[in-house]
Amino acid sequence: MEVRRSSRGAAGLAALLAALSVLGSAPSAGAASPAATVRIGLEAPLTGDQRSIGQGMLRGAELAADRLNAAGGIGGARVEIVPIDDAADPATGVKAATAAIAAGLDGVVGPYNSGVGAQTLPLYLQAGLVPIRLTSADATNGLGFTLQPMTYQIAPVAANALREWLDAGSVAIVYDDSTLYTRTVSSALRSELEAVGVRISAFEPIQPGAPSYAATIEKVVATGPDVVYLAAYYPEAGLMAKEMAAKKVTAKCVADYGAYDVGFVATAGVGAARRCPVVGVPAPDEFSGAKRYVRAYRAKFGAAPGVWSPYTYDSVNFLAAGVEAAGSWDASALTSALGRLAGFSGWTGPVTIDPATGNREPATVVVLRTDRRGGFHVDADWARAVDARI
Repeated sequence: MEVRRSSRGAAGLAALLAALSVLGSAPSAGAASPAATVRIGLEAPLTGDQRSIGQGMLRGAELAADRLNAAGGIGGARVEIVPIDDAADPATGVKAATAAIAAGLDGVVGPYNSGVGAQTLPLYLQAGLVPIRLTSADATNGLGFTLQPMTYQIAPVAANALREWLDAGSVAIVYDDSTLYTRTVSSALRSELEAVGVRISAFEPIQPGAPSYAATIEKVVATGPDVVYLAAYYPEAGLMAKEMAAKKVTAKCVADYGAYDVGFVATAGVGAARRCPVVGVPAPDEFSGAKRYVRAYRAKFGAAPGVWSPYTYDSVNFLAAGVEAAGSWDASALTSALGRLAGFSGWTGPVTIDPATGNREPATVVVLRTDRRGGFHVDADWARAVDARI
């Protein structure tokens, strides 16, 4: 089929429409693209402390482009993935997104960091694009679509794990106070735990980039928690897990969703990581039917997939399916098509979107253990304790 590009953008999704009405409508960035190629931006932290996340995201998107191009592209046009490096920093992200939009984009996948997305997603919307984001903070609800879990889906699972699996009567929460996601998920978790009678012995903020958090760990452990919950991204969470293991802290350690990446294991060390399960999603090889995707990824890149590679792979394909269904890159038509897209399934399994939010329902949030080789696996003890259906 021939896919038409739009010259103006709007949104059918209620929240997306509201965002666009505030931002106004602009000529579509897609109009700048050559007819034979469609350009899909992949915004991620490609450099900096979180580059492990970003590189896995980029490779997942590139693998999806290979698949699409082998099948004729999108509407007969070849797919090109355009890297957009935000370095997990909002100001850097705004500059990178602005430059990418000016150079011409037809679609965009990402970003990952919610604080960055709060700044860059409105730019994409204003340019007439429909983002397929990987942000999780509830503040980014309605700013495009997402296949991965949101805070309102993550916090209840984490709270249930602490209470029902680890039998925690008291929890100390250490959280990164510098980012939107970690601030909001720590507050949501606190509310969830207090609602079921769990005592919050400490609610301690940190700033990223410190060489050590030993003093913070000592401070919160002194409050007598059963569990120390690390609501931080993997550079800080990994370091704190390492310090807890080195100090032989008797309180159990659990790391938040933001820490879920191979970089957590690399920072903490395998021994410490094995003592600190992580809230996340199934590992890339644990989704049903994942073997063929993992095999293709390894063949192309000579490495194991990043933990978010499956999500960018599916996000690019989900966007393509929406364009094919809409017959256009027009934001209003594409938003409507994506909200009612049925039968889409990929690396991460079947996808059903709640058209009221643009979010995937239900979200698969799990607790993972690190094995002796540093790989992640869904924790079987957790799954049995909470009667999880994976």
